[in-house]
Amino acid sequence: MDEIRRVKRELVYKGKIVNFYEDYMSLPNGNTAVWDYIEHKGAAAVVPVTKEGKILMVRQYRNALERYTLEIPAGAVNDVKEPKEQCAARELEEETGYRAGKLEWLMNVNTTVAFCNELIGIYVAEDLIPAKQHLDEDEFLNVEEHELEELLSMIYDGRITDGKTAAALLAYRVKRG
Repeated sequence: MDEIRRVKRELVYKGKIVNFYEDYMSLPNGNTAVWDYIEHKGAAAVVPVTKEGKILMVRQYRNALERYTLEIPAGAVNDVKEPKEQCAARELEEETGYRAGKLEWLMNVNTTVAFCNELIGIYVAEDLIPAKQHLDEDEFLNVEEHELEELLSMIYDGRITDGKTAAALLAYRVKRG
C-alpha cells in the first residue's frame, strides 16, 4: 500500500470538548488533499445493570440530531490523563444517581474513524449502590430501566441509533451469554 502522510495540521477551532483541524495530506498519486480532523480528549460510558438484570438508560435531548435519544450513561474525560474507568464511575453517579460496587471493562469504541479520534472506554457496572444524581447545569435527562431484550429490539428497529450504546449492549449480550 502506498504511503499517505500528513504534511501539515492547522487548528481551525478550539472547543471545550473537541478541536477542529485541517490536515494537509500527501497522497500516493502526488496530490495534496485537505482532510477534516476532529481531536477529542476521550470519553467513557457504562452499562449499568440492576440486581434484577435491567439496564439503566438515560433519555436526553441531542442537539445534533434534534431529538431525544436513549443511551447508556457516558461523558468526556476531565483531562486526557484521567483513567477512563474513573470517568465511567463518575458519569454513572452523575447521570443515574448510582455508584458501582463492581465496574468491569467491556470494550473500547472509536466512534467516527473517518475524521475523529474519539475513543470511548465502555464498562459494565453491577452491584449498584444508591447515591445522588448531580447533573451538569446544562444537562437534562431522565433515567429509565429496560430489559436487555427490549433494548436490543430498539437497536434492530432503529429506535436506538447511538453507536456506543448499540455496540455496548450487543457486546454485553454476548458477554453475559
